[in-house]
Amino acid sequence: MRLDLVSIFPEFFDVLDLSLIGRAQQDGLLQIRRHQLREHTTDRHRTVDDTPTGGGAGMVMRPEPWALALEGVLADVTPDPAEAAEPAPDSARPTLIIPTPAGAVFTQSIAEDLARREHLVFAAGRYEGIDQRVADWAQERFEVMPLSIGDYVLNGGEVAVIAMVEAITRLIPGVIGNPVSLEEESHSDGLLEYPVYTKPALWRGLPVPEVLLSGDHARIAEHRREQQLRRTREIRPDLYARHLAQRGDHLA
Repeated sequence: MRLDLVSIFPEFFDVLDLSLIGRAQQDGLLQIRRHQLREHTTDRHRTVDDTPTGGGAGMVMRPEPWALALEGVLADVTPDPAEAAEPAPDSARPTLIIPTPAGAVFTQSIAEDLARREHLVFAAGRYEGIDQRVADWAQERFEVMPLSIGDYVLNGGEVAVIAMVEAITRLIPGVIGNPVSLEEESHSDGLLEYPVYTKPALWRGLPVPEVLLSGDHARIAEHRREQQLRRTREIRPDLYARHLAQRGDHLA
């Protein structure tokens, strides 16, 4: 998989060279490229923002530097400049992800879908966001996906990009050493993960649940499922209600 990350602070993404994602790059499973948006400006101050049209607080990111940066990404994978500037067929379009509080909520199922794609491009905006015309213009060249990682606002999109890249790339075969561990995580089946424990069996007066020491795998599986349901019901009632609705049950 290839990932192109565009930002005015590309050094934010150095963290992706660590741990499993860094190793996946070394092993050739991932190719991550960082792009400095300011390199696509034309004035001596390398300006990427301007005041909002119609008034309002803050600044908005100008469209032209973004268009030039995204055309540069396309030109890198499509050497013919004429082809890079023209609308692409659906089968050849990379996915352009724009982190924004106004986007659809990023979920595990979206991560699973994106992990199956070959080329993802992330546009990490700042200030009050990116001029809407960038997303409109990009529709013919990319599959554009505005995504939010939660109902809160960050100073910029870089942290959201890192979170999404982690969630997506760990699902690529070979990135996680034991792929079975992916099957029992939170959200893998729409529920939160059960509590986990390790040695010693008694720590500072707190015991591991006795059933986990029994060696009875059927009882352990049943216990863990009960804990998943309990934890989800108490912490994420929205997920629990969705789980019941999918089963055709009603809330107790």
